[in-house]
Amino acid sequence: MSVFIIAEAGVNHNGDINLAKKLIDAAKEANVDAVKFQTFKTEKIVGKFAQKAEYQNENTKTDESQFDMIKKLELSFDDFKELQEYCMQKGILFLSTPDDEDSLDFLVSLKLPIIKVGSTEITNIQYLKKIAEKKIPIILSTGMSNLGEVERAVNTIYSSGNKEITLLHATTDYPTEYKDVNLNAMITLRNAFKLPVGYSDHTLGIEAAVAAVALGADVIEKHFTLDKSMEGPDHKASLDPEELKEFVRAIRNTEALLGSGIKEPTEREKKIIVNARRSIVAAFDLKKGTLVEEKMITFKRPGNGIKPELAENIIGRKLNRDIKEDELITWKDI
Repeated sequence: MSVFIIAEAGVNHNGDINLAKKLIDAAKEANVDAVKFQTFKTEKIVGKFAQKAEYQNENTKTDESQFDMIKKLELSFDDFKELQEYCMQKGILFLSTPDDEDSLDFLVSLKLPIIKVGSTEITNIQYLKKIAEKKIPIILSTGMSNLGEVERAVNTIYSSGNKEITLLHATTDYPTEYKDVNLNAMITLRNAFKLPVGYSDHTLGIEAAVAAVALGADVIEKHFTLDKSMEGPDHKASLDPEELKEFVRAIRNTEALLGSGIKEPTEREKKIIVNARRSIVAAFDLKKGTLVEEKMITFKRPGNGIKPELAENIIGRKLNRDIKEDELITWKDI
């Protein structure tokens, strides 16, 4: 099964549906599996006195509140209906993260096959229950959390009868420094909960996601933007369209490198064996009737004769024809 790649458009449309459509175009051109947005009503998720996170202050104007910043990034439910239809036309899966109950109900009405839950909700137990009760498969990001908090979230979802969970390891910092990535925590999640796992990548570049795939990630999520210089909290830590294409290529190449895990020669190797391996040959000219001694044989290419490992079956046998130096000794010759 291929790694499921989510191109996280998030709020990088800056509240403009036309930019959102261009993000969908870029995601489709990059051959990702899904493009994801964030659906919310600002009044329901951010208090008017909430301060911005450190990375948000670094990436946006510092003289505005978190509420004002988020409000500018909001799209309407009708906008999202239009974006889902646009995705259908383009042949790419539309996903969005609901950040409040009204948005959750709305996205469920769109019959989304997956509900992606952001790291901010992992301790929002009442909300997790409502999500789980929808009986839709859940992808749950685990940024900012410890193992105990993840366990409580998973048990909350289980208690509502929903067993279809994928856990994404994440570090909620934009961009995340390599020293803070801790990809081995993804393996910890897989071993602890016996669930599919993946990685939500907030680093600059693509190395972290490629390494996560090599470690067995089932899902990879990555922010992307049309232009990193645009104003907004997430643009600087996102891939541009060309980088997104390279991101997908690198992941697919890594999958190909990993292979099936079965140790066996490839079809091309089977052909190369003849030229690369050795067979039993005469160490010097041998006459018909000679009893073969160890000193009379050696091992040279090509590899389409008797294998060296069978040399003991040749020793002491009588040759029934003359054999020249370096000539293969076959079973018909003894």
